[in-house]
Amino acid sequence: MADDNTFPEPPFEQQEQTRPPGLTREMDPRPDHGEETYRGSGRLEGKAAVITGADSGIGRAVALAFAREGADVLISYLNEHEDAEETRRLVEQAGRKALVVAGDISAPEHCRAIVQQAVEAFGRIDVLVNNAAHQMTFDEIGEISDEEWDYTFRTNIHAMFYLVKAAVPHMGEGGSIINTTSVNADTPSPQLLAYATTKGAIQNFTAGLAQLLAEKGIRVNCVAPGPIWTPLIPSTMPPEKVKDFGKQVPMQRPGQPKELAPVYVMLASDEASYVSGATVAVTGGKPIL
Repeated sequence: MADDNTFPEPPFEQQEQTRPPGLTREMDPRPDHGEETYRGSGRLEGKAAVITGADSGIGRAVALAFAREGADVLISYLNEHEDAEETRRLVEQAGRKALVVAGDISAPEHCRAIVQQAVEAFGRIDVLVNNAAHQMTFDEIGEISDEEWDYTFRTNIHAMFYLVKAAVPHMGEGGSIINTTSVNADTPSPQLLAYATTKGAIQNFTAGLAQLLAEKGIRVNCVAPGPIWTPLIPSTMPPEKVKDFGKQVPMQRPGQPKELAPVYVMLASDEASYVSGATVAVTGGKPIL
């Protein structure tokens, strides 16, 4: 097991990206997605997965892990083509099929198109990972425009409804839906008001959906990350917060994307057959309620 000292700790170099959701290559240090360390053992052999926000960060780490565990992967992303192509390369390098689909999941028709393309490519969907998210930082409520509030909800929670509704008819017994919530669902950051509010909604959506889909044999869970070092951080937070990002949790560092991937693998696998309606915290020691 890796020693915590092998993970980057703040303070980090001054850095800021002007356009969210950001690019991996502009980050210092570069996030670790498990490229050199993740070893698969066939836990998802033959499964087909759809992962949103899979171009970088947590999504890339999950796509890499799923592929090395034996799953084919649809990589959904907004417009970060360079990052998405790198994720495709990692999936194909693992010997699995990779389908790359760009577009804005805030639009219901695009969500339905993602599902349709997955079904055409793979014949079914075994795992749906709703991971993509939008966030921006604001110090005053008056700074949050109506359009910003609406777009955050359409991207972070409405899209989950659209994707799940389209995917469920193509999922059989043993299927798994995994939603990415956040520590902000329980301890919201006031500067992330819109984002944190959607994360609370995701947790509630997950709990209700798990009960609704139980009779179909489809499990629904969510993962609650703490501070994770992804392109979303330097592209949506002021430089002074980026510098000390992760210092606020007991481990005093941000998590790397690769530290999330094993949790998603577990929840996607048949080994988690009795786990549904759960929230799994990956927070660097910060408890959630």
